[in-house]
Amino acid sequence: MELFFNPFDNLVCILLGISFTVWFTLLLVFIIVPAIFGVSFGIRRLYMKTLLKVFEWATLRIERGAKEKNHLLYKPYSNGKIILGNICSKDEEIKEIRRSGSNKDLDSATEFELSDIFYFARRGVESIMDDEVTKRFTAEELKSWNLLTRSNYNFHYISLRLTVLWGLGLLIRYGFLLPLRVTLAFTGVGLLVFLTSVVGLLPNGRMKNFLSEKVHLMCYRICVRALTAIITYHDSENKPKNGGICVANHTSPIDVIILASDGCYAMVGQIHGGLMGVIQRSMVKACPHIWFERSEVKDRHLVAKRLSDHVEDKSKLPILIFPEGTCINNTSVMMFKKGSFEIGATVYPVAIKYDPRFGDAFWNSSKFGMVNYLLRMMSSWAIVCSVWYLPPMSREEGEDAVQFANRVKAAIARQGGLVDLLWDGGLKRAKVKDTFKEEQQKLYSKMLVGTQEDRSRS
Repeated sequence: MELFFNPFDNLVCILLGISFTVWFTLLLVFIIVPAIFGVSFGIRRLYMKTLLKVFEWATLRIERGAKEKNHLLYKPYSNGKIILGNICSKDEEIKEIRRSGSNKDLDSATEFELSDIFYFARRGVESIMDDEVTKRFTAEELKSWNLLTRSNYNFHYISLRLTVLWGLGLLIRYGFLLPLRVTLAFTGVGLLVFLTSVVGLLPNGRMKNFLSEKVHLMCYRICVRALTAIITYHDSENKPKNGGICVANHTSPIDVIILASDGCYAMVGQIHGGLMGVIQRSMVKACPHIWFERSEVKDRHLVAKRLSDHVEDKSKLPILIFPEGTCINNTSVMMFKKGSFEIGATVYPVAIKYDPRFGDAFWNSSKFGMVNYLLRMMSSWAIVCSVWYLPPMSREEGEDAVQFANRVKAAIARQGGLVDLLWDGGLKRAKVKDTFKEEQQKLYSKMLVGTQEDRSRS
Protein backbone atom coordinates (compact mmCIF):
# COMPACT_ATOMS: atom_id res chain seq x y z
CA MET A 1 0.00 0.00 0.00
CA GLU A 2 1.48 3.30 -1.02
CA LEU A 3 1.52 6.33 1.27
CA PHE A 4 1.05 9.68 -0.34
CA PHE A 5 2.36 12.79 1.43
CA ASN A 6 0.59 16.03 0.69
CA PRO A 7 3.08 18.92 0.40
CA PHE A 8 0.40 21.22 1.73
CA ASP A 9 0.27 19.25 5.02
CA ASN A 10 4.02 19.56 5.38
CA LEU A 11 3.79 23.30 4.81
CA VAL A 12 1.07 23.62 7.48
CA CYS A 13 3.22 21.69 9.99
CA ILE A 14 6.21 23.91 9.25
CA LEU A 15 4.17 27.09 9.65
CA LEU A 16 2.67 25.84 12.93
CA GLY A 17 6.15 24.97 14.21
CA ILE A 18 7.44 28.41 13.27
CA SER A 19 4.40 30.07 14.90
CA PHE A 20 4.87 28.21 18.19
CA THR A 21 8.60 28.96 18.14
CA VAL A 22 8.00 32.67 17.60
CA TRP A 23 5.21 32.67 20.23
CA PHE A 24 7.32 31.14 22.99
CA THR A 25 10.37 33.20 22.00
CA LEU A 26 8.37 36.39 22.43
CA LEU A 27 7.03 35.12 25.78
CA LEU A 28 10.53 34.29 26.93
CA VAL A 29 12.14 37.56 25.82
CA PHE A 30 9.45 40.07 26.70
CA ILE A 31 7.68 38.47 29.69
CA ILE A 32 9.41 35.55 31.40
CA VAL A 33 12.99 36.90 31.42
CA PRO A 34 11.91 40.40 32.61
CA ALA A 35 9.85 38.68 35.33
CA ILE A 36 12.93 36.76 36.51
CA PHE A 37 14.93 39.96 36.93
CA GLY A 38 11.99 42.09 38.09
CA VAL A 39 12.22 44.62 35.25
CA SER A 40 9.58 46.07 32.95
CA PHE A 41 9.77 47.55 29.46
CA GLY A 42 6.82 49.86 30.13
CA ILE A 43 4.59 48.10 27.58
CA ARG A 44 1.78 47.49 30.07
CA ARG A 45 1.61 51.12 31.18
CA LEU A 46 1.56 52.30 27.57
CA TYR A 47 -1.23 49.80 26.97
CA MET A 48 -3.15 51.21 29.97
CA LYS A 49 -2.85 54.81 28.71
CA THR A 50 -4.07 53.75 25.28
CA LEU A 51 -7.09 52.02 26.82
CA LEU A 52 -8.00 55.14 28.80
CA LYS A 53 -8.10 57.21 25.62
CA VAL A 54 -10.26 54.59 23.90
CA PHE A 55 -12.65 54.51 26.89
CA GLU A 56 -12.97 58.30 26.86
CA TRP A 57 -13.77 58.31 23.16
CA ALA A 58 -16.30 55.47 23.55
CA THR A 59 -18.01 57.23 26.45
CA LEU A 60 -18.37 60.44 24.45
CA ARG A 61 -19.84 58.50 21.53
CA ILE A 62 -22.33 56.77 23.84
CA GLU A 63 -23.48 60.02 25.42
CA ARG A 64 -23.80 61.73 22.05
CA GLY A 65 -25.68 58.81 20.52
CA ALA A 66 -27.98 58.50 23.52
CA LYS A 67 -28.88 62.18 23.34
CA GLU A 68 -29.58 61.93 19.63
CA LYS A 69 -31.88 58.94 20.10
CA ASN A 70 -33.41 60.17 23.36
CA HIS A 71 -32.11 57.20 25.32
CA LEU A 72 -31.71 57.46 29.08
CA LEU A 73 -28.28 56.51 30.36
CA TYR A 74 -27.99 54.95 33.75
CA LYS A 75 -25.75 57.05 35.93
CA PRO A 76 -24.95 55.91 39.48
CA TYR A 77 -25.16 58.32 42.33
CA SER A 78 -21.95 60.27 42.76
CA ASN A 79 -21.56 59.25 46.36
CA GLY A 80 -22.93 55.72 45.89
CA LYS A 81 -25.77 56.30 48.38
CA ILE A 82 -29.41 57.37 48.37
CA ILE A 83 -29.99 59.95 51.05
CA LEU A 84 -33.46 60.03 52.55
CA GLY A 85 -34.06 62.85 54.96
CA ASN A 86 -31.54 64.48 57.26
CA ILE A 87 -28.94 62.41 59.11
CA CYS A 88 -29.23 62.82 62.86
CA SER A 89 -29.25 60.71 65.99
CA LYS A 90 -32.01 58.30 66.89
CA ASP A 91 -33.01 60.39 69.91
CA GLU A 92 -33.33 63.57 67.85
CA GLU A 93 -35.30 61.87 65.07
CA ILE A 94 -37.83 60.31 67.44
CA LYS A 95 -38.26 63.61 69.27
CA GLU A 96 -38.88 65.34 65.96
CA ILE A 97 -41.53 62.74 65.04
CA ARG A 98 -43.23 63.19 68.41
CA ARG A 99 -43.11 66.97 68.08
CA SER A 100 -44.67 66.94 64.61
CA GLY A 101 -47.31 64.34 65.47
CA SER A 102 -48.50 65.65 68.85
CA ASN A 103 -49.72 68.95 70.18
CA LYS A 104 -48.49 68.11 73.66
CA ASP A 105 -45.35 69.63 75.02
CA LEU A 106 -42.32 67.42 74.46
CA ASP A 107 -41.40 67.37 78.15
CA SER A 108 -44.77 65.87 79.06
CA ALA A 109 -44.45 63.09 76.45
CA THR A 110 -44.93 59.54 77.62
CA GLU A 111 -42.17 56.96 77.72
CA PHE A 112 -43.50 55.41 74.53
CA GLU A 113 -45.68 56.81 71.81
CA LEU A 114 -47.22 55.00 68.90
CA SER A 115 -45.54 57.48 66.55
CA ASP A 116 -42.14 56.00 67.55
CA ILE A 117 -42.96 53.15 65.17
CA PHE A 118 -42.56 55.49 62.21
CA TYR A 119 -38.87 55.98 62.98
CA PHE A 120 -38.13 52.25 62.78
CA ALA A 121 -40.38 51.84 59.73
CA ARG A 122 -38.57 54.63 57.89
CA ARG A 123 -35.18 53.25 58.85
CA GLY A 124 -36.25 49.84 57.62
CA VAL A 125 -37.29 51.23 54.24
CA GLU A 126 -34.01 53.14 53.97
CA SER A 127 -32.06 49.98 54.79
CA ILE A 128 -33.87 48.05 52.07
CA MET A 129 -33.30 50.78 49.46
CA ASP A 130 -29.72 51.52 50.46
CA ASP A 131 -28.37 48.42 52.23
CA GLU A 132 -24.77 49.28 53.05
CA VAL A 133 -23.94 45.61 53.71
CA THR A 134 -25.31 43.46 50.87
CA LYS A 135 -24.33 45.96 48.18
CA ARG A 136 -20.71 45.37 49.20
CA PHE A 137 -21.01 41.85 47.79
CA THR A 138 -22.01 42.87 44.26
CA ALA A 139 -19.92 44.30 41.45
CA GLU A 140 -18.92 47.94 41.74
CA GLU A 141 -20.89 50.25 39.45
CA LEU A 142 -19.05 52.11 36.70
CA LYS A 143 -19.72 55.66 35.59
CA SER A 144 -18.58 54.92 32.05
CA TRP A 145 -18.55 51.95 29.68
CA ASN A 146 -15.28 50.01 29.44
CA LEU A 147 -16.26 48.03 26.32
CA LEU A 148 -16.47 44.79 28.32
CA THR A 149 -20.22 44.37 28.80
CA ARG A 150 -23.26 46.45 27.97
CA SER A 151 -23.96 48.66 30.99
CA ASN A 152 -27.31 49.81 29.58
CA TYR A 153 -29.74 47.24 28.18
CA ASN A 154 -32.17 49.92 26.99
CA PHE A 155 -30.18 50.34 23.80
CA HIS A 156 -28.25 47.89 21.66
CA TYR A 157 -26.90 50.12 18.92
CA ILE A 158 -25.38 53.61 19.05
CA SER A 159 -23.13 53.88 16.04
CA LEU A 160 -21.29 51.72 13.55
CA ARG A 161 -17.92 52.92 14.84
CA LEU A 162 -18.72 51.92 18.39
CA THR A 163 -20.03 48.52 17.33
CA VAL A 164 -16.89 47.85 15.29
CA LEU A 165 -14.71 48.97 18.21
CA TRP A 166 -16.56 46.65 20.62
CA GLY A 167 -16.17 43.73 18.18
CA LEU A 168 -12.48 44.49 17.70
CA GLY A 169 -12.01 44.57 21.47
CA LEU A 170 -13.79 41.23 21.79
CA LEU A 171 -11.47 39.74 19.18
CA ILE A 172 -8.34 41.11 20.89
CA ARG A 173 -9.37 39.94 24.35
CA TYR A 174 -10.43 36.42 23.44
CA GLY A 175 -8.28 35.84 20.37
CA PHE A 176 -4.95 37.23 21.60
CA LEU A 177 -4.92 38.22 25.28
CA LEU A 178 -6.72 35.15 26.66
CA PRO A 179 -4.44 32.54 25.00
CA LEU A 180 -1.38 34.59 25.99
CA ARG A 181 -2.50 34.86 29.60
CA VAL A 182 -3.49 31.20 29.89
CA THR A 183 -0.04 30.23 28.59
CA LEU A 184 1.64 32.51 31.14
CA ALA A 185 -0.56 31.22 33.96
CA PHE A 186 0.33 27.59 33.25
CA THR A 187 3.99 28.59 32.91
CA GLY A 188 4.02 30.43 36.24
CA VAL A 189 2.15 27.75 38.18
CA GLY A 190 4.18 24.94 36.58
CA LEU A 191 7.47 26.62 37.42
CA LEU A 192 6.26 27.32 40.96
CA VAL A 193 5.43 23.65 41.59
CA PHE A 194 8.61 22.33 39.97
CA LEU A 195 11.15 24.80 41.34
CA THR A 196 9.79 24.86 44.91
CA SER A 197 9.89 21.07 44.93
CA VAL A 198 13.53 21.18 43.83
CA VAL A 199 14.46 23.87 46.37
CA GLY A 200 12.71 21.81 49.05
CA LEU A 201 15.30 19.07 48.58
CA LEU A 202 18.06 21.38 49.85
CA PRO A 203 19.02 21.40 53.54
CA ASN A 204 17.66 24.25 55.64
CA GLY A 205 19.91 27.27 55.62
CA ARG A 206 20.59 30.64 54.07
CA MET A 207 21.03 29.26 50.57
CA LYS A 208 17.65 27.51 50.65
CA ASN A 209 15.91 30.63 51.96
CA PHE A 210 17.58 32.77 49.28
CA LEU A 211 16.61 30.45 46.43
CA SER A 212 13.09 30.05 47.80
CA GLU A 213 12.51 33.81 47.81
CA LYS A 214 13.85 34.20 44.27
CA VAL A 215 11.73 31.33 42.96
CA HIS A 216 8.55 32.64 44.61
CA LEU A 217 9.11 36.18 43.34
CA MET A 218 9.84 35.02 39.79
CA CYS A 219 6.79 32.76 39.57
CA TYR A 220 4.41 35.31 41.10
CA ARG A 221 5.65 37.98 38.71
CA ILE A 222 4.93 35.67 35.78
CA CYS A 223 1.42 35.09 37.18
CA VAL A 224 0.95 38.85 37.54
CA ARG A 225 1.78 39.24 33.86
CA ALA A 226 -0.77 36.53 33.12
CA LEU A 227 -3.39 39.05 34.28
CA THR A 228 -1.70 42.04 32.61
CA ALA A 229 -1.62 43.50 36.11
CA ILE A 230 -0.35 47.07 36.32
CA ILE A 231 0.51 47.68 39.97
CA THR A 232 1.74 50.86 41.61
CA TYR A 233 3.42 50.33 44.98
CA HIS A 234 3.63 53.26 47.39
CA ASP A 235 5.83 53.80 50.47
CA SER A 236 7.96 50.69 49.99
CA GLU A 237 10.02 51.63 53.04
CA ASN A 238 7.10 50.33 55.13
CA LYS A 239 7.10 46.86 53.56
CA PRO A 240 6.47 44.04 56.08
CA LYS A 241 9.54 42.58 57.76
CA ASN A 242 10.31 39.14 59.16
CA GLY A 243 8.57 38.30 62.40
CA GLY A 244 5.58 40.52 61.65
CA ILE A 245 2.04 40.12 60.33
CA CYS A 246 0.88 41.75 57.11
CA VAL A 247 -2.86 42.51 57.08
CA ALA A 248 -4.72 43.85 54.04
CA ASN A 249 -8.23 44.44 52.80
CA HIS A 250 -9.58 41.60 50.68
CA THR A 251 -11.18 42.04 47.25
CA SER A 252 -10.03 39.03 45.28
CA PRO A 253 -7.97 35.81 45.48
CA ILE A 254 -5.42 37.58 43.28
CA ASP A 255 -4.65 39.90 46.22
CA VAL A 256 -2.10 37.25 47.20
CA ILE A 257 -0.36 37.45 43.83
CA ILE A 258 -0.46 41.25 43.84
CA LEU A 259 1.38 41.44 47.17
CA ALA A 260 3.64 38.40 46.73
CA SER A 261 5.05 39.77 43.46
CA ASP A 262 6.69 42.58 45.46
CA GLY A 263 7.82 40.59 48.49
CA CYS A 264 7.78 37.11 49.99
CA TYR A 265 5.23 36.09 52.61
CA ALA A 266 4.27 33.05 54.61
CA MET A 267 0.75 32.13 53.56
CA VAL A 268 -1.96 30.99 55.95
CA GLY A 269 -4.86 28.83 54.84
CA GLN A 270 -6.73 25.56 54.82
CA ILE A 271 -5.30 22.50 53.10
CA HIS A 272 -7.07 21.75 49.82
CA GLY A 273 -7.15 18.86 47.42
CA GLY A 274 -6.64 18.75 43.67
CA LEU A 275 -4.37 21.24 41.91
CA MET A 276 -4.45 23.65 44.83
CA GLY A 277 -3.28 20.90 47.14
CA VAL A 278 -0.38 20.08 44.81
CA ILE A 279 0.67 23.75 44.83
CA GLN A 280 0.40 23.96 48.62
CA ARG A 281 2.47 20.82 49.21
CA SER A 282 5.22 21.97 46.87
CA MET A 283 5.32 25.51 48.33
CA VAL A 284 5.63 24.34 51.93
CA LYS A 285 8.70 22.28 51.01
CA ALA A 286 10.63 25.44 50.17
CA CYS A 287 9.09 27.91 52.63
CA PRO A 288 7.40 27.53 56.06
CA HIS A 289 3.84 28.37 55.08
CA ILE A 290 1.10 27.66 57.60
CA TRP A 291 -1.52 25.22 56.33
CA PHE A 292 -4.32 23.86 58.51
CA GLU A 293 -6.41 20.75 58.22
CA ARG A 294 -10.16 21.30 57.90
CA SER A 295 -10.67 20.05 61.47
CA GLU A 296 -8.05 22.46 62.83
CA VAL A 297 -9.39 25.68 61.31
CA LYS A 298 -12.07 26.14 63.98
CA ASP A 299 -9.60 25.54 66.83
CA ARG A 300 -8.72 29.14 67.64
CA HIS A 301 -6.13 28.23 70.26
CA LEU A 302 -4.26 25.95 67.88
CA VAL A 303 -4.32 28.57 65.12
CA ALA A 304 -3.12 31.30 67.49
CA LYS A 305 -0.30 29.10 68.81
CA ARG A 306 1.02 28.26 65.35
CA LEU A 307 0.89 31.92 64.34
CA SER A 308 2.67 32.94 67.56
CA ASP A 309 5.38 30.34 67.07
CA HIS A 310 5.95 31.62 63.55
CA VAL A 311 6.27 35.33 64.39
CA GLU A 312 8.58 34.61 67.34
CA ASP A 313 11.16 33.31 64.87
CA LYS A 314 12.56 36.50 63.34
CA SER A 315 14.20 34.54 60.55
CA LYS A 316 10.83 33.52 59.10
CA LEU A 317 8.88 35.52 56.53
CA PRO A 318 6.03 37.83 57.59
CA ILE A 319 2.61 36.23 57.67
CA LEU A 320 0.04 37.44 55.13
CA ILE A 321 -3.53 37.56 56.47
CA PHE A 322 -6.81 39.01 55.21
CA PRO A 323 -8.75 39.58 58.45
CA GLU A 324 -12.10 40.27 56.75
CA GLY A 325 -12.37 36.58 55.94
CA THR A 326 -14.26 37.19 52.69
CA CYS A 327 -14.01 39.26 49.51
CA ILE A 328 -15.51 42.79 49.51
CA ASN A 329 -16.25 44.68 46.30
CA ASN A 330 -13.43 47.24 46.32
CA THR A 331 -15.58 49.99 47.86
CA SER A 332 -15.20 49.40 51.59
CA VAL A 333 -13.47 47.57 54.43
CA MET A 334 -15.59 45.43 56.75
CA MET A 335 -14.98 44.07 60.24
CA PHE A 336 -11.56 42.52 60.91
CA LYS A 337 -11.51 39.24 62.80
CA LYS A 338 -9.60 39.77 66.02
CA GLY A 339 -7.58 36.52 65.96
CA SER A 340 -4.46 37.89 64.22
CA PHE A 341 -4.46 40.94 66.52
CA GLU A 342 -4.36 38.92 69.75
CA ILE A 343 -0.87 37.56 69.13
CA GLY A 344 0.95 40.73 70.08
CA ALA A 345 3.17 40.89 66.98
CA THR A 346 3.91 43.99 64.95
CA VAL A 347 1.22 44.53 62.33
CA TYR A 348 2.03 45.92 58.89
CA PRO A 349 -1.18 47.32 57.33
CA VAL A 350 -1.52 47.29 53.54
CA ALA A 351 -4.26 48.99 51.52
CA ILE A 352 -5.20 47.63 48.08
CA LYS A 353 -7.42 49.58 45.69
CA TYR A 354 -8.32 48.34 42.20
CA ASP A 355 -9.27 50.51 39.23
CA PRO A 356 -12.58 49.00 38.00
CA ARG A 357 -12.39 50.74 34.61
CA PHE A 358 -10.13 48.02 33.21
CA GLY A 359 -11.76 44.99 34.81
CA ASP A 360 -13.70 44.09 37.93
CA ALA A 361 -11.33 42.26 40.28
CA PHE A 362 -14.02 41.49 42.88
CA TRP A 363 -14.77 37.79 43.30
CA ASN A 364 -18.45 37.16 43.94
CA SER A 365 -18.01 33.60 45.17
CA SER A 366 -21.76 33.06 45.43
CA LYS A 367 -22.12 33.75 41.69
CA PHE A 368 -18.88 32.55 40.08
CA GLY A 369 -16.67 29.54 40.72
CA MET A 370 -12.91 29.92 40.85
CA VAL A 371 -12.28 28.73 37.28
CA ASN A 372 -15.05 30.94 35.88
CA TYR A 373 -13.72 33.90 37.84
CA LEU A 374 -10.15 33.44 36.61
CA LEU A 375 -11.36 33.21 33.01
CA ARG A 376 -13.23 36.47 33.50
CA MET A 377 -10.06 38.08 34.85
CA MET A 378 -7.95 36.78 31.97
CA SER A 379 -10.46 38.00 29.40
CA SER A 380 -10.70 41.51 30.85
CA TRP A 381 -8.59 44.40 29.58
CA ALA A 382 -6.19 44.48 32.51
CA ILE A 383 -5.97 44.48 36.31
CA VAL A 384 -4.86 47.91 37.51
CA CYS A 385 -4.39 48.60 41.20
CA SER A 386 -2.50 50.65 43.77
CA VAL A 387 -0.88 49.22 46.89
CA TRP A 388 0.03 51.34 49.90
CA TYR A 389 2.38 50.06 52.60
CA LEU A 390 1.37 51.79 55.83
CA PRO A 391 3.71 52.34 58.80
CA PRO A 392 3.85 49.39 61.23
CA MET A 393 1.39 49.44 64.11
CA SER A 394 1.53 47.82 67.54
CA ARG A 395 -1.07 47.21 70.19
CA GLU A 396 -1.19 50.12 72.62
CA GLU A 397 -1.37 49.84 76.39
CA GLY A 398 -4.92 49.21 77.58
CA GLU A 399 -6.11 48.44 74.05
CA ASP A 400 -7.85 45.11 73.44
CA ALA A 401 -7.63 43.07 70.25
CA VAL A 402 -10.94 44.39 68.87
CA GLN A 403 -9.95 48.03 69.34
CA PHE A 404 -6.56 47.35 67.77
CA ALA A 405 -8.19 45.65 64.79
CA ASN A 406 -10.58 48.58 64.31
CA ARG A 407 -7.70 51.06 64.45
CA VAL A 408 -5.77 49.15 61.79
CA LYS A 409 -8.92 48.80 59.66
CA ALA A 410 -9.60 52.54 59.87
CA ALA A 411 -6.04 53.32 58.73
CA ILE A 412 -6.37 50.98 55.71
CA ALA A 413 -9.76 52.43 54.75
CA ARG A 414 -8.50 56.00 55.04
CA GLN A 415 -5.42 55.37 52.89
CA GLY A 416 -7.25 53.36 50.22
CA GLY A 417 -10.22 55.74 49.97
CA LEU A 418 -12.58 52.99 51.15
CA VAL A 419 -15.66 53.13 53.37
CA ASP A 420 -14.97 51.94 56.92
CA LEU A 421 -17.80 49.64 58.00
CA LEU A 422 -18.31 47.91 61.34
CA TRP A 423 -20.41 45.09 59.84
CA ASP A 424 -19.13 41.53 59.74
CA GLY A 425 -18.32 40.22 56.27
CA GLY A 426 -19.79 36.91 57.41
CA LEU A 427 -23.22 38.45 56.73
CA LYS A 428 -22.51 37.57 53.10
CA ARG A 429 -23.68 34.04 53.89
CA ALA A 430 -25.24 34.30 57.36
CA LYS A 431 -28.12 36.14 59.01
CA VAL A 432 -27.69 39.14 61.26
CA LYS A 433 -26.65 38.10 64.73
CA ASP A 434 -29.06 38.67 67.59
CA THR A 435 -26.41 40.78 69.32
CA PHE A 436 -26.70 43.45 66.60
CA LYS A 437 -30.46 43.56 67.06
CA GLU A 438 -30.06 43.78 70.83
CA GLU A 439 -27.71 46.75 70.45
CA GLN A 440 -30.42 48.72 68.64
CA GLN A 441 -32.96 47.73 71.30
CA LYS A 442 -30.60 48.87 74.05
CA LEU A 443 -30.11 52.24 72.36
CA TYR A 444 -33.88 52.77 72.21
CA SER A 445 -34.36 51.65 75.82
CA LYS A 446 -31.58 53.98 76.99
CA MET A 447 -33.32 56.84 75.23
CA LEU A 448 -36.58 56.05 77.02
CA VAL A 449 -34.84 55.75 80.38
CA GLY A 450 -33.00 58.98 79.71
CA THR A 451 -36.29 60.75 78.86
CA GLN A 452 -37.83 59.51 82.10
CA GLU A 453 -34.83 60.63 84.19
CA ASP A 454 -34.81 64.07 82.51
CA ARG A 455 -38.51 64.50 83.27
CA SER A 456 -38.06 63.47 86.93
CA ARG A 457 -35.22 66.00 87.37
CA SER A 458 -37.35 68.76 85.97
